[in-house]
Amino acid sequence: MAFGIKRQELAAWKEQVARGEIAYLTHFWIDNRFPGITSVTKVGCADLERLERWCNHHGLDPRYIHRRQPFPHFDLMGSKQKEVLIQKGLTDHVVRFHL
Repeated sequence: MAFGIKRQELAAWKEQVARGEIAYLTHFWIDNRFPGITSVTKVGCADLERLERWCNHHGLDPRYIHRRQPFPHFDLMGSKQKEVLIQKGLTDHVVRFHL
């Protein structure tokens, strides 16, 4: 279950993804399969080759890309989530979602 984001944030993320940009959307999230994880960052890009390169650059396996059209994305969580968000200058995500 996703919560803690505004419609405008989701709409902006979808627009960026559709343009083939790498886009980040962090939200609170609870899933019993991932105990202790309270948020996820969806890293999206309609250009699958670009998204695969992004995964490889960050040491992540592109096999885990959700290839759902029109918004393919990689679910980033845990310590790697915080690491990448800080690298990308998205410290507001880190603070807002208590990472």
